[in-house]
Amino acid sequence: MEPTAPPRGTAAPTPAAGAPDPLVPGSLDGVPRQRGPRDRPAADVRQPAPAVEPTVRRIRPWRLLPTPTGTPFTFGYALLLCLTSLISAHADPALVHALLQGSSTDVTHLLRTPELVVVGSALWVAGGVTSPFAIAFVLVLTALERRIGGVRTAGVFLLGHVLATLATEVPVGLAVLAGHLPDSSLHRLDYGVSFGVAAGIGALSGLLPPWLRLPLLAGFGWMLLQDLLAFTDPMTNWGHLIALAIGIATWPVVRRWYAARRGPAGA
Repeated sequence: MEPTAPPRGTAAPTPAAGAPDPLVPGSLDGVPRQRGPRDRPAADVRQPAPAVEPTVRRIRPWRLLPTPTGTPFTFGYALLLCLTSLISAHADPALVHALLQGSSTDVTHLLRTPELVVVGSALWVAGGVTSPFAIAFVLVLTALERRIGGVRTAGVFLLGHVLATLATEVPVGLAVLAGHLPDSSLHRLDYGVSFGVAAGIGALSGLLPPWLRLPLLAGFGWMLLQDLLAFTDPMTNWGHLIALAIGIATWPVVRRWYAARRGPAGA
């Protein structure tokens, strides 16, 4: 016999206790009703975590140049060098020669007025503002000052300028006393910022990653060696190598300064 439907108006039979609930598929016998997919609270549904966008380091080429607020030492010094370069290019040649001679760190002036000529000789750029050392002055000292500050950058520059000057002029004085050089060598014209720039290159290379440090030292060192082998001005060329070595010797100090300036978080 076919099953007959319950008469109209009567309720459908309720399943016995422990019987599977026909409304919930997959429920088990003899246990309370389990929650189906529709009964789960919305809070249990886990949303996928938002994707983290990779941080892209922006290239800011203007930071290669000095600014009044970011690198005041390099900016002010560069303006002063531009002024003295204009004087040497357009003033009367006799006046320019007198100024350079009075600022020269030769043996005679170092014995008479050492403080004056040490400062005065660093106010001129040999070859003008378009010379390689003038361009290196702007780029190197800007990068160094952004990492260790203006006062410390000035200290590194002055250290290389003074020590390399003494390392080249003292042997000249001793050679004159020994009779190996003429007395005119005591008045040898010596001025410019190249010793300080070479020391700055040596110091800055210690703060750069190896893929920048090694090419910088190799390229600059090779240029200095070529100048030395040409033997056009061996005392000055030796001074550049000495100044570079002085800058390299400051690595432990400038690295501590750099770390202290960045702070404990490495910001």
